[in-house]
Amino acid sequence: MMRRIAVLDAPTNLGLRPPTSTSVPGCGKAPGALRDHGLLARLGARDAGCLTAPRYDPGDWRPGDGVCHAREISGYSTALADRISAIIDRDEFPLVLGGDCSVLLGSALAMHRLGEAVGGRIGLVFVDGHSDFRHPGNASYVGAAAGEDLALVTGRGQADLAAIEGRRPYFRDIDVVVLGIRAQDEYRLDLQAAGITTRPVPALRAEGAARSAQWAHEQLADCAGYWVHIDVDVLDPAVMPAVDAPDPGGIAFAELEILLAGLVDTPHCLGVELTVFDPDYDPDGAYAAEIVNTVVAGLAPVVAPDAVAPRLLPPQPHPTDPGPSHSGRSVPGPSVPESFASGPAVSGPADVPGRAEEPVA
Repeated sequence: MMRRIAVLDAPTNLGLRPPTSTSVPGCGKAPGALRDHGLLARLGARDAGCLTAPRYDPGDWRPGDGVCHAREISGYSTALADRISAIIDRDEFPLVLGGDCSVLLGSALAMHRLGEAVGGRIGLVFVDGHSDFRHPGNASYVGAAAGEDLALVTGRGQADLAAIEGRRPYFRDIDVVVLGIRAQDEYRLDLQAAGITTRPVPALRAEGAARSAQWAHEQLADCAGYWVHIDVDVLDPAVMPAVDAPDPGGIAFAELEILLAGLVDTPHCLGVELTVFDPDYDPDGAYAAEIVNTVVAGLAPVVAPDAVAPRLLPPQPHPTDPGPSHSGRSVPGPSVPESFASGPAVSGPADVPGRAEEPVA
């Protein structure tokens, strides 16, 4: 039976710096812009509604004050995790329309709850033009959560964001695969030192999008399942300039479509989020239309007649992770969908000896 997609809007812009002193980031308008191009109808998706974000107001925040909007982002992330968990409990496939990359904190919290509930670990495939790995250990100050989301969800940074509900980290370093960063990403050596596996654009292009998706599966073979984060700035600004931080050297729409299709073509992919598209830079809607075409084609395996309902693999043993350890109280996770709790698991590649290393420069 086909998997049903549920589309949830998460129109937050709280994780970005203001474009000017008198304006706010426009990425909060992205869900509406994408819906206007018939995204839900073309996917045959259920409308899971909209989680309205708190007001964007940096107030008197200054560098050195920690992450701007931290209290609001924390509360929003908890509510977003609840909504994602409810979708998964219905055996549906969540498609979260952000918003900026701070959306990942809510998704990560939901995945950690789910992993705890089933007694396994959930992985992350992080498809992004930037590593978003700025944190107090490698930067003079932090401030914009959308540039720090990968660091936060792997347990680095202030506890009100990195350890919501006492969960830290939401994803272990060894359970993260980064695809599409630029070859000279500012934090590429920090990722390597942490043991986070990466495939920058040159390597992704050399291997091809389809093989890169399969490679990502293999890196997460001992996880119970995984979540996919996509920041549209993974695309080259020649084809997608409507983002807050365009950076040359990205991939093409066709490559993103193939990559997405490969990542979701397994019952172990639990959902996808799409972030950072800014309709303020797309006055005629042409880029929104391109994104919708790509997402519809890329998610085709999810809604194919022979698609299998989401299913988590049983827990797998893994060597000790050198990254931040889980600490704090144990919080009950969501109820486990029947398809997760019963039925034969589809096993991944057997006897994977470890994480394949990829060049980061």
